[in-house]
Amino acid sequence: MNTPARHVRTLARLNGYGFRLLHLIDAVVIYAELWLVTAALMLLRDDFNAAANVDRYLWTYGLIMVSHLAIFYAGGLYDRPPRVLARPILSRLVISVWFTSLLWGTVSLMLPQFPIPRSVLVFHAVLAPVLLALNRWGSDRLRRRRDGPAPVLLVGSADSIELARAHLAPIPNEVSVVATIPDIDQVIATLDRSGAQVVVLLDTESLDPLYAGPLDQLEQRGVAVLRLVRPQDSLLGLARVGELGGMPFVALSSHALAPSQVRLKRAMDLTVLVLTAPIWVPLLLVTALYVAIVVRRPLLFIQDRVGRGGHPFPMYKFRSMVLDAEARSGPVGAAVNDPRIVRGMGWIRATRLDELPQLLNVALGHMTIAGPRPVRPEELAEYEQRFAGYHRRHQCPPGITGLAQVYGHYHTHIEYKLGHDLYYLANWSPLLDLHIMLRTAWVILSRRL
Repeated sequence: MNTPARHVRTLARLNGYGFRLLHLIDAVVIYAELWLVTAALMLLRDDFNAAANVDRYLWTYGLIMVSHLAIFYAGGLYDRPPRVLARPILSRLVISVWFTSLLWGTVSLMLPQFPIPRSVLVFHAVLAPVLLALNRWGSDRLRRRRDGPAPVLLVGSADSIELARAHLAPIPNEVSVVATIPDIDQVIATLDRSGAQVVVLLDTESLDPLYAGPLDQLEQRGVAVLRLVRPQDSLLGLARVGELGGMPFVALSSHALAPSQVRLKRAMDLTVLVLTAPIWVPLLLVTALYVAIVVRRPLLFIQDRVGRGGHPFPMYKFRSMVLDAEARSGPVGAAVNDPRIVRGMGWIRATRLDELPQLLNVALGHMTIAGPRPVRPEELAEYEQRFAGYHRRHQCPPGITGLAQVYGHYHTHIEYKLGHDLYYLANWSPLLDLHIMLRTAWVILSRRL
């Protein structure tokens, strides 16, 4: 009796670290498929003799398998799909497998003697996406059989609910309507009674009541929120529209990064720090020497800022203002030509060299290279009261630079900066981070503030 429960706890613990049984199944399928391709080529080609090189094949196929799992992991292919409106998986698998195969093909061209024939990689790129898609199809079928149809809460007028019921009736194996309510205000209370796992908004004109707080609670519970796409919504240029019972829906989100994205972003930060260390470490030391001569001690200005999840952390900067700069004024933000700036330090601030110590914050995991800029704790309470959804920008570690910094200015209103920050969270990708880094370099070189 205790053994199954122990296994469930073990799997739950592994899931917390991002491991799923699908990792193991994919590993077996990829490794076995490579050997099946090898066996087929041995039968088709007289000049192909894998038996003579079996040792090299064993470890090479192992490396290929591990690289596939790493890229799948970074690309979010092991994130649990939502109960409804899951994104198509085959195209993402094809891109990931082809990308990995292309990497190995490039390596094969660089080595004088590659351990395996390149033809294996060609056949692998065709077969692997199909087999891996079958893995996920089987996993999804088992999940649906275990959990049953997704319990749905419909929100809307009586006519809209009746029409939606008629469209959902032909798919009883996918969804089951367990409750209906006329407006958003009753969502949380109805969920507690009905146990719904999907909230469907049918004719809601304003999302403000949901955006102010309940959407966060729903995501924490793992409840999906869908909004029916009306014809006029096409003016918004919606990119990801799914289908349920023939009705077009878009999934609402509080813009939190998926676990795989958080891990990938952290790996990117560490990679950038290591690769650029020959540049930023000497620059940090030279700037520290200059600050020591001009400003003297203390070199660093350490101030509490709000980090991921609203937790405070000490943020480091080179000191560029007079000591106790806020003794008279109280907490105020910096301004262009701020009189508190020490003479000779203006160009350090203009070139953002005073931010260099924050690379240490990145190394410690307090910050990320690109992301919403960290605010002070005393500012947070005011902003959260003035702007609904402001706390959502703390779902990601704060950044040294961000969209609001490269497209805004010192005078840009905080609400508009929030728009940049939430757009960043909703559309994060490695390419977006790269774009922000390059744009930051241009802003610094052009001295645009």
